Amino acid sequence: MRDLPVVLWLLALVGVALAHPFVPAPRWLMIHLLLLGAASHAILVWSRHFADALLHASPREGERRVQSIRLLLLNLGVLAVVTGVVGDVWPVTVLGAGAVAGAVVWHGVSLVLLMRRSLPSRFGVTVRYYVAAACFLPVGATLGTVLARGLGDPLHEQVVVAHATVNLLGWMGLTVLGTLVTLWPTMLRTRIAAGSEAAARRALPVLAGSVVVTALAALWGLRPVAALGLVGYLAGVALLAAPLAVAARTRPPHSFPTWSVLAGVLWLVGCLAALAVGLATAPSWVVAGDRFSWLTPFLAAGFAAQVLLGALSYLVPVALGGGPAPVRAANTVLDRGAALRVTTANAGLLVCALPVPSLVRVICSALVLVALAAFVPLLFAALRASRRARSASPVHPPEDPPAEPPRRRPRGPAAPSGERPPGQVHGLAATGLAAVVLAVAVGVALDPGALPGGGTAAAASAGVSATGATTTVRVEAANMRFTPGTVSVPAGNRLVIEVTNTDHEDVHDLVLDSGATSGRLAPGASARLDVGVVGRDVEGWCSVVGHRQMGMVLHIDVTGTGDAASGAGGHADHAHGPAGAAMTHGAEPSASPAAPRDDVPRAVAPDFLAAPDPGFVAHDAVLPPLEAARVHRRTLTVRELDREVAPGVTQRLWTFDGSAPGPVLHGRVGDVFVITLVNDGTIGHSIDFHAGSLAPDRPMRTIAPGGSLVYRFRATRAGVWMYHCSSMPMSAHIANGLFGAVVIEPPGLPGVDRSYVLAQSELYLGADGGPVDMGKLQAERPDAVVFNGYAHQYDHRPLAVRVGERVRIWVLDAGPNRATSFHVVGGQFDTVYAEGAYLLRPGAGAGGSQSLALQPAQGGFVELSFPEAGHYPFVSHVMVDAERGAHGLFDVRP
Repeated sequence: MRDLPVVLWLLALVGVALAHPFVPAPRWLMIHLLLLGAASHAILVWSRHFADALLHASPREGERRVQSIRLLLLNLGVLAVVTGVVGDVWPVTVLGAGAVAGAVVWHGVSLVLLMRRSLPSRFGVTVRYYVAAACFLPVGATLGTVLARGLGDPLHEQVVVAHATVNLLGWMGLTVLGTLVTLWPTMLRTRIAAGSEAAARRALPVLAGSVVVTALAALWGLRPVAALGLVGYLAGVALLAAPLAVAARTRPPHSFPTWSVLAGVLWLVGCLAALAVGLATAPSWVVAGDRFSWLTPFLAAGFAAQVLLGALSYLVPVALGGGPAPVRAANTVLDRGAALRVTTANAGLLVCALPVPSLVRVICSALVLVALAAFVPLLFAALRASRRARSASPVHPPEDPPAEPPRRRPRGPAAPSGERPPGQVHGLAATGLAAVVLAVAVGVALDPGALPGGGTAAAASAGVSATGATTTVRVEAANMRFTPGTVSVPAGNRLVIEVTNTDHEDVHDLVLDSGATSGRLAPGASARLDVGVVGRDVEGWCSVVGHRQMGMVLHIDVTGTGDAASGAGGHADHAHGPAGAAMTHGAEPSASPAAPRDDVPRAVAPDFLAAPDPGFVAHDAVLPPLEAARVHRRTLTVRELDREVAPGVTQRLWTFDGSAPGPVLHGRVGDVFVITLVNDGTIGHSIDFHAGSLAPDRPMRTIAPGGSLVYRFRATRAGVWMYHCSSMPMSAHIANGLFGAVVIEPPGLPGVDRSYVLAQSELYLGADGGPVDMGKLQAERPDAVVFNGYAHQYDHRPLAVRVGERVRIWVLDAGPNRATSFHVVGGQFDTVYAEGAYLLRPGAGAGGSQSLALQPAQGGFVELSFPEAGHYPFVSHVMVDAERGAHGLFDVRP
């Protein structure tokens, strides 16, 4: 079956989507499995098929075998590109890109030769679309190989936009739009509208020229010109859309293929319009790159996937042939749940495009994946149904999809065979919409921060009589402040607070001491908080960890308590002006931290003499091996997890890839690191790599839940560098687990027998296993000081060494507050390297070293050999810290 590779690429895509937390570069991989793998194979197969049909050309002897070789070359090339990029082996990437480009050029040349030997055809212009598309892909492949090599900002963003424009709008877009000129009316079972061929001829130069303009403008850094290029492409789509709309009005879409293709084209138009606006208004290419990166999944899933699946759902049954009965049987299977699948996929994508909580986005994206992936099992079921129908009916020669649909429309109002009654269609569509609504509800219900508080707002009344009046105030949450910071309300009035999160990236909420809460607000979101009747002063704050301590508090002052108590009436006073107008008085709140409440439960104190469970596995302290690649790509996902930090003691940690500290990155001077940060948490997070030197404005910005960014840096200097979340308050994000080490080896570093990495940090345990306790953190009263995130773990799981082996220990003090003095009891260091310089080297005299002193965010390494077997403790020689967790053992054996 010619489309089997398409199915295999789609299955691989589904597998990566399910395992994306454990797959390198999952976003890039999913997009390229779909577009470069599945879509490109389908284009080579079906554009040749349509070219033969439209030009009335019979395949010559040996052409089918040549086509098979081209397809093999294409798929091997795609496999090599995927392997090369994921494995970071650039020569393999170049080889694969060359094979893909070669297969497509070969395909384009074959189409040109076919046109030359064929007679003129009414819709021969469609083949010209295919030839133009084939000219673009080699350019896109070249730009892709340059990107795989690694570029700095903003050139990277410019090349990304050019690469995607050429491939998505040139290679795939021209093929799809050219094919729809004849395929769309055929799918609708109606005649081609008058003027379709003329519109296709006029649109081709507009579309192809717009792709060229957009790509060149991107490469030259001309954002407004690139935006105009996209507008030109939309104009070309509009030229084609007129006759296609006539066909749709004559016979509206009625099946999965037509609904899916229509939805795909609408996503294309919507995404291009949004991208044109985004490029035109972006202040820099860095911001433009972010906007394009955000739109890419919607172009891939909304446009590419839906057009591909819709077209295949129509074409595969026709290609299988066997007569009307087998075709109808396959069509019936592939049309199962059509309205449900299309509605679920598109409603889910729309929800994902909104500023919703990350859990809602995850659930809705899973629904979209299920709706789209349903095509694969249905395809195999359609194959079985077609075979059964052929065996039960006389054999008919295979049918080709008609180049031009029948001229005669069906008589009468009755729906053609196989169409579902309107009521059933509407019911399935409603079911799909309900599934998405339920997913949103479940996501909000499972995210405690998104739940509205409730029920105890009456406590703010303090027994005062209601006046019947309502005071409405507007409050903005941004930059660790509520604006205004103080609002006034007459006693007895009902208070309504309209709170809006005007921060660009961070999540906030408003919680009152009466128990009322706005729930977590994503950037740009608003909530209406009904406090109820107010008879006393009320305090409010943002409950996101650390935000209250940074001064994000709101004071509600009650005035006129005597009049209110007497039950004096009044008129409703609605202050709907700008924030702070009319009913607000007072100044901004003090930046000093609010005092912690005394009625909260206490954290469980660690027992430093307790042993962990027998199945306890210590954090792997072995330095990861140095890779041969000079470009290191890694996705770090922020996850909020409950983790044991001492025997019997858990904490709700924020982690990079599920561990605190995060993964150790290892490289050399001159290596390039391309890190994709994904925020799967419930609040805003960020990342800061000390190993790179670049302006922090963009790469270190806070991203909202569900967001992502790409951080690129070149390691120009050696050392043990810290990376951490830099969102405010930074101390809380580091103390709660968001930190890790980057080891950049000095040039000429000699080999050793064993290398270990130890990161010292502090634990400030929150109540009931919750996140960091800000009161303890600000008072600098840690519950424990630990190596690699767990108290005394290497006492219970010692680090293995043999007598005489040379051991290198990389040490990072992650803090956020405590210094360290790393010491090995019974050992002496003959090599000490701290903050980029050797303090002691072998052969530099008879001296030695007993400790490595580091302040927070400093690092280095020491080397030693152990003279005899035994257990050698390693500690922070700030002894109070060694006694509360910063202690471990080397188990030295003969």
